[in-house]
Amino acid sequence: MDLRRLEIFAKVAELGSFSRAAQASSLTQPTVSEHVRALEDELGVQLLDRLGRGASTTRAGQLLLGYAQRMLALSREARQAIDQFQGRLSGELIVGGSTIPGEYVLPAVIGQFKAKQADISIVLLIGDSRQVSDWVDDGRVELAIVGARPAQRTLEARELMEDELVVVVPAEHGWAKRDTVTLAEVQREPMVVRERGSGSREALERALDEAGTGLADFRVVGEMGSTQAIKQAVRAGLGISLISARAVGDECRAGYVVCLKIERLAVRRAFYLITHRERTRSPLGLAFLSFLESQFPGRVS
Repeated sequence: MDLRRLEIFAKVAELGSFSRAAQASSLTQPTVSEHVRALEDELGVQLLDRLGRGASTTRAGQLLLGYAQRMLALSREARQAIDQFQGRLSGELIVGGSTIPGEYVLPAVIGQFKAKQADISIVLLIGDSRQVSDWVDDGRVELAIVGARPAQRTLEARELMEDELVVVVPAEHGWAKRDTVTLAEVQREPMVVRERGSGSREALERALDEAGTGLADFRVVGEMGSTQAIKQAVRAGLGISLISARAVGDECRAGYVVCLKIERLAVRRAFYLITHRERTRSPLGLAFLSFLESQFPGRVS
């Protein structure tokens, strides 16, 4: 199978659109369609369902996609190995991050690393902790930072840094002049929480369970799929929330919202660096892991 055709097929499957895949690949849409059609003819199966302006993988396409992603990753690894042999780093590294590390930690780290390696490209994919762990497991990304230890035994998780969830309320809230609140007070307020599967949600549920309570004892008025959405909901007065101190620090310092702690209840969690136990690290991936060691000494090993 032609690697270029596999790459284009994987791009269409990832983006769910021939037109978006064409833009991302700097090709025309007819060219993208022809590459996919040629691959389907070669294999004798339909790989994508054409749904109006969109596209989705068939069962055969989903089966091929996993192999295609691994083959493309191995191709990138081979090119990087040759570059390393010649004394330079180049190529593309795909990393993943759950919401908090993906939006508030990794961009700065990637920027610092990229400043030292001019000839590389790093792609950052963001999802919830379970989704990102699945990406590492199936080879879509080489390494990731997530807020919950993965369930897959094929993945290795090493603690990278700590985080704490804080109570966040609107600037005009009655608690705005306080530093702490009680758990009973928080339970009486309307609350917005992250969706199931997020590391923040799991950390909150774990801390509440240890305190002998649970979300069923709170006035949960909404679940949202990103921390950014929750911050906007709090500012709009929909409810209070418990979210990462790392994610809301700028807003608290600017006075847009107020951050408080719960008396006698610390909601802490770790961020984990995850890699696949059996997949070979690319030279670029190894270099990035080494850079992480320098940024978080004593945590990554």
